[in-house]
Amino acid sequence: MSTPATRPKRPPSTLGAFVTKEMHHILRDRQTLAILLLMPLVQVLLFGYALRTDIRDLRVAVVDPTPDVATLRLRSRLAATSRFRLLKVSTTTNVLPELFQRRTADVALVLPTSFAERMGRGDTAQVLLITDASDPNTGTTMQVYVRSVLADFERDFGGARPRAGAIFIAVASRMRFNPTLESANLFVPGLIALVLTLVSALMTAISLSREKELGTLEVLLVSPLRPWQIIVGKVVPYLVLGFAITCLVLTAARVVFSVPMRGSVTLLLAESVLFTIVSLSLGVLVAARTSSQRAAMLGALVGTMMPTALLSGMIFPITSMPGWLQPVTRVVPARWFIVIARGIMLKGIGLEYLWRETAVLAGMALLLLVAATRSFHAHLD
Repeated sequence: MSTPATRPKRPPSTLGAFVTKEMHHILRDRQTLAILLLMPLVQVLLFGYALRTDIRDLRVAVVDPTPDVATLRLRSRLAATSRFRLLKVSTTTNVLPELFQRRTADVALVLPTSFAERMGRGDTAQVLLITDASDPNTGTTMQVYVRSVLADFERDFGGARPRAGAIFIAVASRMRFNPTLESANLFVPGLIALVLTLVSALMTAISLSREKELGTLEVLLVSPLRPWQIIVGKVVPYLVLGFAITCLVLTAARVVFSVPMRGSVTLLLAESVLFTIVSLSLGVLVAARTSSQRAAMLGALVGTMMPTALLSGMIFPITSMPGWLQPVTRVVPARWFIVIARGIMLKGIGLEYLWRETAVLAGMALLLLVAATRSFHAHLD
């Protein structure tokens, strides 16, 4: 009995084999795969929570020279509103400069003397509203919020008017540190941080990871250089480049956009060098912890560029973010540098007010340098 002829097998598709090979290649590079899968999730979460224009937890200082029943009711109205936090009540305006320079207060409400008596007589009550406008968008929004509370307070007192239209609260506004509300004054300090992060962290991570892939770092195994010397030799050119970029950005900001420089240029340049060291250390650490140039680039983007753009207060105020996200911003180096840059450029304050932010950046630089050196040393070993 003859057996039927078996049908010959079709040769495997060349395209299918190539696609299968590429899939196996992607699956083998687990670092890149993890970053590619996590990046969309991180982007959705960060953009969803950070992209907010409303402002909460406004710190309000009230100057009440002659407390009376009307001023007490107004202060209670402010304290009862969820958007405001009554920070300080004083009888004199002498405390206000210190509060604004230390970024303790966002808004100050200066009430006139004999507030209740003026309103009872039907006189106009002159109220001064002072706002920190170093962020012009936030400053304008804060003014709107406080004016809304004052309007509600005026309407509630309508029944006590001696005659219709007698009670009126006239609000005079003053924008501190950025009276013209120029947007460039807000974005330039943040752009310095963003550009330094791009040049220092991202480019360093890509450069070192490329040398790892090419095998040129293996030559260092037979050299007399120690790991810290290798790191210094790699990052010093980027440190010089970051300093030059800072000078270039500041010059362009002053000449083109007329951004003020009310503080010490020397102090700002020194702080820029400190921030560049932090960014360089992050780049070296990312390069040492990743196995490919692609993974290093994606890791640097997720770990440095996105937090700098979204969680540093560069564009969106930190106070508008959810309560659980605000502590996360404390580990973003750009948050502290932007506070320093805006303080020096717009407020003209010095190290006596910025020592805390400087100490945080110095601590980050020391911690990241130690971690980067150890990681790099382990790779060479």
